[in-house]
Amino acid sequence: MAWNTPGNSSGNGRGPRGPSRLPGGLDAIGDRLRGLFDGGPGGIARWVAIGLVLWLLFNCFVLVQEQERGVVLRFGQFARVLQPGPHFKAPWPIESVTKVVATTSEAYSETVPVLTRDGNMVNVSINVQYRVGDPVRFLFGSRDAKATLQQAAQSVVREQVGRSDLDTVLGARSALTTVVRQRLQASLDAYRTGLLLTELNLPNARPPDEVKDAFDDAQRATSDRATAINEAQAYAKRIVPEARGASARIRTAAEGYKTATIARAEGDAARFSLLVEQYQAAPEVTRKRLWLETVQGVLAENRTIVGGDSRQLIYVPMQQPSGAARAPAGTQTPPIDPQVLSPAIEADANPPRAAREGRQPRTAGGAETTR
Repeated sequence: MAWNTPGNSSGNGRGPRGPSRLPGGLDAIGDRLRGLFDGGPGGIARWVAIGLVLWLLFNCFVLVQEQERGVVLRFGQFARVLQPGPHFKAPWPIESVTKVVATTSEAYSETVPVLTRDGNMVNVSINVQYRVGDPVRFLFGSRDAKATLQQAAQSVVREQVGRSDLDTVLGARSALTTVVRQRLQASLDAYRTGLLLTELNLPNARPPDEVKDAFDDAQRATSDRATAINEAQAYAKRIVPEARGASARIRTAAEGYKTATIARAEGDAARFSLLVEQYQAAPEVTRKRLWLETVQGVLAENRTIVGGDSRQLIYVPMQQPSGAARAPAGTQTPPIDPQVLSPAIEADANPPRAAREGRQPRTAGGAETTR
């Protein structure tokens, strides 16, 4: 029999063109699926219900990435913020979600001409890095948060540089950068931008190209001034301790001389007082002792020459003129005539009155010696 003969069937329940039957319980499921695809009003409604379910499923499910934050609006009004992860919400138009990148930093750089407090024009470079700190304010706090940040950065830099002089802007920008960052963050918060500064730098500040040569000359002069000041300070640090040491040494020597002089004067005064007491007790003995001590001191400083007749004579050397040349070393001095040292004394026919009376003449101290 041919395959297309009506009524033909095989033992397995499947004919060449007849309906195929699924084994077991799968047959009922297959019948239901075939019923969904059949025509008629009931089939269309089922298709609409399936599409609606699928649309609600995909519309209510929200997956927020790690670097994102989801802002949920309910009928156009802020409802909540979705953190990273899977979430469900009411279907549109009841709720809608706007995703905002909140952890990725963005950068803004620009060079602006600024007038300093002392009237100099300088080009200052601005480098700002920021991210979204508050997604709600970022979306609805201002019209354009990024444009607001750019304008606020330029305004704050002009304000702070205008309060500083040129030397501060060129060589000491660390404190200026700190103040600019604080003021800019305060401005962003006041404008409700929702942005958070992560870093702010003023990496470069240079004069305009029209005055660059004059500015370089001024910088070289400033560098030379700093070099001279450093050299002067180094010289002062070296010479001042030496001067203080010399001053202390001179002062110590003066103090020692003062102490020694005072002690010597006090000793002489005490000795004189003792001599006065001794003189008052025994004038003659004290006078003679003083004379002997004086003569002893004088004779100890002079040379003694023994004459040919074994007499000891006091030799008082004559002072040589300043221009006279000294005898060379090793030259023997010629012998001195004893008559020059001790000339003969003739007897005087008229001796002094003191000699006739058998008394010695008075000495310089007024003492009189009897034979």
